[in-house]
Parts: sequence; structure tokens; C-alpha cells
Amino acid sequence: MDSFKRNLEKYAELAVKVGINLKEKEGLIITGNTNTLPLARLIMKKAYEVGAKHVEFQLNDDEMGLIRYQHGYDYVFENFPKWKVDSLEAMYKDNYHHIFILSSDPELLKDIDGEKVAISQKSASLAMAPVMKYRMTGITKWNIIAMPSIPWAKSVFPDLDDNTAMEKLWEKIFAATRINEDDPVKAWEVHDKKLKKYKDFLNEKQFEKLIYKGPGTDLEVYLADGHYWMGGSKLSQSGHAYIANMPTEEVFTTPHKLKVNGTLKATKPLSLNGKLVEGFGFTFKDGKVVEFYAEKGYDVLEKLFENDEGAKYLGEVALVPDDSPISNTGILFNETLFDENASCHFAFGRAYAYAMRDGSTMTQEELTAKGSNFSLIHVDFMVGGPELNITAYEKDGTKVKLFENGNWVF
Repeated sequence: MDSFKRNLEKYAELAVKVGINLKEKEGLIITGNTNTLPLARLIMKKAYEVGAKHVEFQLNDDEMGLIRYQHGYDYVFENFPKWKVDSLEAMYKDNYHHIFILSSDPELLKDIDGEKVAISQKSASLAMAPVMKYRMTGITKWNIIAMPSIPWAKSVFPDLDDNTAMEKLWEKIFAATRINEDDPVKAWEVHDKKLKKYKDFLNEKQFEKLIYKGPGTDLEVYLADGHYWMGGSKLSQSGHAYIANMPTEEVFTTPHKLKVNGTLKATKPLSLNGKLVEGFGFTFKDGKVVEFYAEKGYDVLEKLFENDEGAKYLGEVALVPDDSPISNTGILFNETLFDENASCHFAFGRAYAYAMRDGSTMTQEELTAKGSNFSLIHVDFMVGGPELNITAYEKDGTKVKLFENGNWVF
């Protein structure tokens, strides 16, 4: 077996044993496109080896998705098939868990009318809301990993031929997910403990607010009442640890929906709904975006904020050092799964219930009363870099510097 095949086997094993932490007699759903089939088959094999009761592969083909946008009548985008929602909810209720394999084309929909994409995304989000609660509250374990596609690889390495670009992107993905280690499972255990160190410190302190300073950024962010910092593995409601994103370098929590003020400038492009947004930033007042700009993709942000009222408010604040394995690759991945783990970031939209103390058992009304945001969407964007400084404030006004020149101070 050559080194690439060995690495692919290790990647599949990592997703099953650490990412989803699949147990005997649990079910598994794998979602991917045609490009992901080699990895999906290996994941299926590993899942059955650890005792899965059934593994279901769901195909999301990029070309078929594009055909739908190119030829579908308007009503196609205004409705989302209820049977899809019912089917997924039935599987989640039946103790199925979910691995998503991304293999995207960052600009697949660049020539598609943004209004059409926005309508489709909103109708899907509305329909899927009853299902999302399973993943947002820890009932269902979930894991997102990625593998290259030619369009994605070429967007990262435009000067290389297709094969070389693919090889190079695989190399970066394996490095970012610690597959190059002799024992990736053990390497992730060590990494998880490191993230827990930061998580435990922040939870012990229970800071009242964070102040962000950097080029184009001067932002005050209060944290939600009873916020809880997360990092690395999470515990499902059944008590099993899982890691939702691979790679992950972040610790994150819930900002107070109504207490964010100032300016914020993104430091990396955002790939959203098959289109790129570049050179963008925001002005917040009482938590809400009141102004925004973008050198490219302004219309994408405009449509994003039209999803619902909660789309204009923050639902996540995440701390990631600039000196991290992904950032140190020196490349822009054009994929949020990677780029958000190379940089401090925020997310517009829905807050994670488990990023609040006892949040998984609260009603949405109770979460909202504590400052947690609700929305149909959750979209991460990057704000970190070597010029970012972050200062935390305790409730008595004591200042604690967290980040200096883009990195943890401890």
C-alpha cells in the first residue's frame, strides 16, 4: 500500500473513531458528492468494523445542483421536499449520526442569480429547522471533513496543473488534520487536551466582554449571560465525546446578541453559496449590523442578511491563534472549514445551544433571554491575523490580555 492510500485509510479511521466516535449499534449517515466516493467507502468500512448497525450514503452532486439552478422553474427554489426532512429526522431519532465530506467548488454558482440562491437557501433552512436542533443540542453526533476537488485545488493553486494541484491540496489537508503523524488518533487526543486548557481557563474566568483591536477593527463584544466556552471534543447528550470539525483549532462561545458595538473588518475571503466575498467589513450597533461593505460579493452579504432578523446578529465568537498548523501552511484554503481554523472568527446567525451553560436543556425563549441569538443560518467569517489584539474584561473591570499580535499571550 502506497503512502497516499495509507493516509486515506488513516483519515477514514480518524473520522469514525475520533470525529464521530461511532459506537456499536449506532447508525451512520455519510453525505458527499461523487468525488468523495473513495473516502466514503473507506469510512463505511471502518464504521461497520466498529459495529455500525447501518451506514447510509447520501449523494449531493455538484453538477446536479447546478442543473437545478440553471433549469428549474422559480417554484423549485421556494419549496424544500418535506420527505427529506422527515427522513433525516427519523434517522436522527433512530440513533443515527452524521459525517459530512466536503469537496467543493468555491465558485460553482458564480454565474447563478444571487436572488435564486438566496431563496433556495432560505427555504431549505426553514424546512430543516426541526432537524438542526438534533445537531445543535448534541443529540446527534456530527463531523465535517474535506477532500480535494479539481476546482477547489485550482482555486488554491491556480498556477499548477490539475494533478499537481490535487496532490498539493491533499498534502495540506493531511498536515492540517494530523494524518501525517504516526498515530493520528493519539495526536488528536493530545491536541484536544491543549484546547481544553484554554477552554477551562476561559470558563473559570467568565469574562464579561472582549475588546478587539486591529486594522479596520475596533469592536466591543459582550458575552451572553451564562455563556460556556467550547473547544475540541464535545459530549453528546448520551455522554460520548465527538469532534464536529476536522481540523479544529478554535475555542468558541456565545456573544450577547444585543451587546456588540463598533467596526469589524474581515481578514480572509468568504466562500458562501458557491460565490466568493472579498474585502468586506461591518459596523455594529446594539448587536445588529447597521452598515457593511465588500469589494467583491456585496450582493451575497445582502442576501445573507435577508434570511431573517437573526442573520444580522452574531451567534459565535471564536479564538484561534495565528500561529497554528493551518495558518502556518501559508495558503488560503477558500473553504471555511479550514480558513476559520487559521484565524479568529465570528459567525452570523444561530448560536449553538451547547455553548451556553445548560443550554442543551433550555427552550429557545430561555436562551434568547440570556442573549443567545436564533436564526435559520450560521455563517462563519474570519477576522484574525498577526495584527489582532484581544483584551478581556472581568465583571469588576479587571483587564486580561488574551491575544497579542494574533496569538495567545499564555
